[in-house]
Amino acid sequence: MRAFYCDHFVLPLPEGHRFPMDKYARLRARVEQEGLLSPGGLIEPPAAAWEDLLRVHTPDYVARVRDGGLAREEQRRIGFPWSPQMVERSRRSVGGTIEAARTALQDGVSANLAGGTHHAFRDRGEGYCVFNDVAVAAVTLLETGRVRQVAVVDLDVHQGNGTAAIFEHDRRVFTCSLHGAANFPFRKERSDLDVPLPDGTDDDAYMARLVPALDAVFETAPDLIFYVAGADPYEGDRLGRMRLTEAGLRRRDAVVLGRCHAEGVPVAVSMAGGYAPDVDAIARIHAGTIAEAAACARLWRGPTPWRPSPLPSDASARPQSASVRLR
Repeated sequence: MRAFYCDHFVLPLPEGHRFPMDKYARLRARVEQEGLLSPGGLIEPPAAAWEDLLRVHTPDYVARVRDGGLAREEQRRIGFPWSPQMVERSRRSVGGTIEAARTALQDGVSANLAGGTHHAFRDRGEGYCVFNDVAVAAVTLLETGRVRQVAVVDLDVHQGNGTAAIFEHDRRVFTCSLHGAANFPFRKERSDLDVPLPDGTDDDAYMARLVPALDAVFETAPDLIFYVAGADPYEGDRLGRMRLTEAGLRRRDAVVLGRCHAEGVPVAVSMAGGYAPDVDAIARIHAGTIAEAAACARLWRGPTPWRPSPLPSDASARPQSASVRLR
């Protein structure tokens, strides 16, 4: 399996800032130390092209990010002070998901060791998210004819509100979000399938809601899944308010990735949130996701190797199941 990393592009943060920037470097170190990927499997992605960012984000917003024109309130909403390093890091994170998506179409499974910046809207960022990596990657593949239907399975503890809003009227993208009902963002957007969960949700209760949600996702017959694998449903997360164990999160990953393989749908994984005071715990959880993805990738290389089927010429030919709420 091939995975993409950009942890060496670090944005400077004030002393005491609560975003655990170091989790990305610790994750890559753990992936390397545990031999989760073959030699050469870790790749630095290019920065997302400005024209790709403009497929999703408004020209005015992209220009303000690029040129340092974000107002103080905009920077406060994002949670990061503007800097050239912030711009470069954000573009690299999006580039990682674009590359992971392209690679997944070739290999069946790929991952970005960052990404999952699902709180970024077309015209603004928030919640530590500058550009929406999954949205940009999805639209890039759709508009270049690589896929015609995709789905986003967002299992961060916080609703993917930016992603939901961006694709609210786009029938090519099915958005599914399992998230804390009472957690940030306090004003939720409308995903195609929202599964709000109460505080204190444990492993078994989570899985009982995840499996039928995946059924609904695959009824839309996607060509590619974007799996947003947040570490923040973890019981030790300071922002999560759920009670999933590390073993439960590993089980979650195995179920999602195994279902993708069973359905023959390529999957691009991104890491998303994780805010445990124990940063090593975040890295372990994310590394568990990569381990499950690598195991899934080995299945794709089995006796009958997966090959992408050609796309039909009529992009409207694929039926949508009536049992899934669509726009």
